[in-house]
Amino acid sequence: MPLENGNLAEHFGHSREFVFFKIEDSKIVKEQRMEPPPHAEGTIPKWLVENGATDVLVGGIGPKAVEILYNHGINVYVGVAVDEAMNLTLDFINGDLKFGQNFCHH
Repeated sequence: MPLENGNLAEHFGHSREFVFFKIEDSKIVKEQRMEPPPHAEGTIPKWLVENGATDVLVGGIGPKAVEILYNHGINVYVGVAVDEAMNLTLDFINGDLKFGQNFCHH
């Protein structure tokens, strides 16, 4: 999940920090924050693949990034409203995550 000040970042490719949550048996067992590589077409999606992401929660994201993620079997939840990363992750685990359209206009 791309972050800005501990909350979901509105723009996937502009985020300077991502958080990875490892979930087992519907519980968070690990949280890790990492700095992504510099933004260039395709670099961040490929970096997420390399770091074992299986699901990505985003506000806005470009279609090329979605395509790369989908092609690597990663689920992309687009149009997620800005909130604290932990709250969104718990909503995801509990099946309560609200998401919708792509808010990014690339």
